[in-house]
Amino acid sequence: QVQLVESGGGLVQPGGSLRLSCAASGSSAFNLYTMRWYRQAPGNQRGLVASISGGSGGSTLYADSVKGRFAISRDNAKNTVYLQMNSLKPEDTAIYYCNAGLAQYNNWGQGTQVTVSS
Repeated sequence: QVQLVESGGGLVQPGGSLRLSCAASGSSAFNLYTMRWYRQAPGNQRGLVASISGGSGGSTLYADSVKGRFAISRDNAKNTVYLQMNSLKPEDTAIYYCNAGLAQYNNWGQGTQVTVSS
């Protein structure tokens, strides 16, 4: 099992940028995990924002609502995954959660709040 800690959330004006980080610990196989960012706004279900595969692939996938604005990346040497968020909109306001998946393992972080408001 892997433990996940998100950071980097906060208050930002529309059009601004934030970079979220998710630090993983407790596993020597971080590089194999598929890492995902989800978000959940009040009254809404948790939805997938972006994912990046593990192993030698590193392929990425994005929700339509964030394509061209968000970028997911990983640094396996640091056991960390990032979410660079640009051109932020008020509708991006949510709690952002990091997720790590590998075979039967599915782990979540505690979440970090992102608020986009003027």
